[in-house]
Amino acid sequence: MGVRPWLLTGLVALTIGVFLLVVAIGSVQIPLDQVIRVLLGGEADSRAWTNIILKIRLPKALTALLAGAALSVSGLMMQTFFRNPLAGPFVLGISSGASLGVALVVLSVGTVGSALMAGFGFTGDLMLTVAATLGAAGTMLCVLIVARRVESGTTLLILGMMFGYMTSALVSLLLYFAVPERIQAYINWTFGTFGGVTWDQMPILAGGILIALGLAFTQAKSLNALLLGESYARSLGLNLRMARIAIISATGILAGIVTAFCGPIGFVGIAVPHLCRALFNTSDHRLLVPASAFMGGIVAMLAALIAEVPGNNLVLPLNAVTAFIGAPVVMVVILRQRNMARSFGA
Repeated sequence: MGVRPWLLTGLVALTIGVFLLVVAIGSVQIPLDQVIRVLLGGEADSRAWTNIILKIRLPKALTALLAGAALSVSGLMMQTFFRNPLAGPFVLGISSGASLGVALVVLSVGTVGSALMAGFGFTGDLMLTVAATLGAAGTMLCVLIVARRVESGTTLLILGMMFGYMTSALVSLLLYFAVPERIQAYINWTFGTFGGVTWDQMPILAGGILIALGLAFTQAKSLNALLLGESYARSLGLNLRMARIAIISATGILAGIVTAFCGPIGFVGIAVPHLCRALFNTSDHRLLVPASAFMGGIVAMLAALIAEVPGNNLVLPLNAVTAFIGAPVVMVVILRQRNMARSFGA
């Protein structure tokens, strides 16, 4: 048995440990044994601790775990699909497309429509998710169409950023004509948070992410073949059309559903796949996909923990924290870009 399965096992154990810490640490400190007792179905010594764990911290920790896994696997697939180490849902405008979908629903319906949508409950949440997913998938399709005509990865990145700017411009127009209450709500949403998902919304978030992650796992061999280039992948018998549809669908759902519920979370999708490649020293997606899922969950939960500022009632914008974690990783990637050529077959 090689060292890599042990590393993956260690990641799983670390995921469980960080998950327990996120549930235990906050403005109110709860002993770990009390947390474990409540998670196993028991009651904590204090009724307030039980309520805090079950109603606030458990859904937040689950959201961070799922969102981190979704963004990381989405980023991994995009980096391989475009054979570009700097690709990611945020950089290529995919998150901006999802933001546009949310903005179209939240801002264009106005105050009356928002109250009506909130009254729909499960249906309203589902509408928001579908809008974000369609926005993300639409933007990725535009990038993909352009990618067929552009060979330079740098050019593609710039074009992806332009797609992001265009969708941001549309959002700005919607903001200009929206009522002040919806503008403030939208701005708060753009800060990003893992703490806004309720138990009623959790089935949509968890169900969508787990289905898309399952689809991503099935594409591991296709992603390995795409590392060698489309021509070589086709010579290996890969159905490129089906592989593209599966990868775009999985990426659109993963980025879209996280953006709908948590806001546009930056840097996790681009930074975590590089951390996994460095840790496991491999480009085999049969290992990188699960590793990115667990590592993404760990990074997102740590970001949520830092944003909460333990022992204080202050809550920092989540996007600011992920930028502090992810930006140094991206800078290292750029400085070591020559060494990335082997991983991307360039």
